[in-house]
Amino acid sequence: MSVKVRKTATKLADGRDLFYFDDSPEYVSGEKTRRLDDPRPLKDRFAPIVDEDGNEKPVTGPWMRLDPLTGEWVVMASHRMNRTHLPPADANPLAPARPGAAYQDGEIPATDYDVVVFENRFPSLMVVPGQDREVVDLDGEEIWKTAPAAGRCEVICFGPKLEENLVQMGPKRMRTVIEAWADRTQALEQMEGVKQVFCFENHGEAIGVSLHHPHGQIYAYPYITPRTATMLRQARKHREETGGNLLADILAAELRSGRRIIDETEHWALYVPAAARWPVEMHLAPKRDVKAIYELNDAEREDLAHIYLKMLAAGNKFFEVEDEAGNKSYLEIPYVMSWHQAPVGEEREDLRLHMQLHSVQRAPGKLKYLGGSESGMGAWISDTTPEKIADRLREVYGK
Repeated sequence: MSVKVRKTATKLADGRDLFYFDDSPEYVSGEKTRRLDDPRPLKDRFAPIVDEDGNEKPVTGPWMRLDPLTGEWVVMASHRMNRTHLPPADANPLAPARPGAAYQDGEIPATDYDVVVFENRFPSLMVVPGQDREVVDLDGEEIWKTAPAAGRCEVICFGPKLEENLVQMGPKRMRTVIEAWADRTQALEQMEGVKQVFCFENHGEAIGVSLHHPHGQIYAYPYITPRTATMLRQARKHREETGGNLLADILAAELRSGRRIIDETEHWALYVPAAARWPVEMHLAPKRDVKAIYELNDAEREDLAHIYLKMLAAGNKFFEVEDEAGNKSYLEIPYVMSWHQAPVGEEREDLRLHMQLHSVQRAPGKLKYLGGSESGMGAWISDTTPEKIADRLREVYGK
C-alpha cells in the first residue's frame, strides 16, 4: 500500500533547515500547514564571532584529523561540550512550541507535529560556506593530516510527546519515520563531498543520550566510516573468493540454519548474527538486494514498519525484573540502532542495506563495559552466546 506523507520545508531563525513530515489527514491534504516561521532571536549561525577583545572572527566548524596508526578520521567537535544535556520536561528543546508562548528556545516552531527533521544545533559535522575543504598537514608535519569535518548532522523527532516511544506510536507513525529516513538519505547523498549517510538512534542514558525525547539522528559523513570500510574489505574478499555477495550469503545461511531467526516475513528477516558481540543484538535485513532505504518499495516499507516495532518490543521484554513486593515487569533496554547503507559512488556494489540493533544491558542492573581487550585491542569477548540471545527473544517476540 502507498503511504500518504506530506513534506514541508522551512528555515529556523539561525538559517538551519527544518522539514515537517506529516501523516495527519488535514496536513497531508494541505488543508492545514505547520508553523513555518521561527520567532527566536537567534543570529545567523555563520555570522562572524566577536572575541573578548571586540574583534570579529569568522565561524569555524568542526575539524577532523587522520590517525596515522589506523588510517581512520577522528572528528574534533569541541563546541559540543556545551550542548543541552538531560533538560527538565518543561525545557525540552525537541517538544512542540507551547501554545501562546511568546518565546521558547525549542527547535520546532509548531505547537504540534507528526515527524520532524532539522539540522542539529550542535553538529559534529558541518559545512561552513566558503571554507576550503582541502586536506592539509598539521603543524607542518606530513605524517598528520587534517581537514574540515564538512558533513551534516540532522535530528529526526519521531513524535511530539516526550512520554511516547515508537512502539506506542504504532505502524502508521513508524511508516512516516521510514519515509523521512528515505527522503533525507537520498537528499544528503546528493550533497557535495558526502561519502556515506547513516541513520541511527541512541536510546537510553546508558548509551549516553542527552535528550529523552523519542528521536534519532542522521549523519552525512565526508569519509567512509571505519565500520563500513571493514565490511567493504570483507565483502570484496568474499566476492573475489566465491563470486557472491557477502551480506546476501550471510542472510541466506541464517535462513537455511534457522537457529537464530527471530522472525521472517515476505520481505524481511530478523535474526541474531552468528558472531553476535553484544548481550542483546539483532540484525534486520531485506530479502531483496537493496543498497539504501530509499530503494525500498512500498510493500517492503510497509512490512518494515511492522517488524521493526515488534523487534523493539521484544528487546524491551528481554529482561524481566521483580520489585520488593514481588511484582514483575520488564526492563526497557538501552540500545543503539544503526542503518548500514551502501556508501556513495563506486563503493556501492558490495554492500546491502541492513539494520543492526545492540544493547549494552547484560542483566538487570549490569552493563557490558568495554574493558581492556575490547577497547584496547578491539578483541571482543561475549558474556553469552548468540543462540541463548535468540532463544530468549523468540520467547518474548510478539507477546
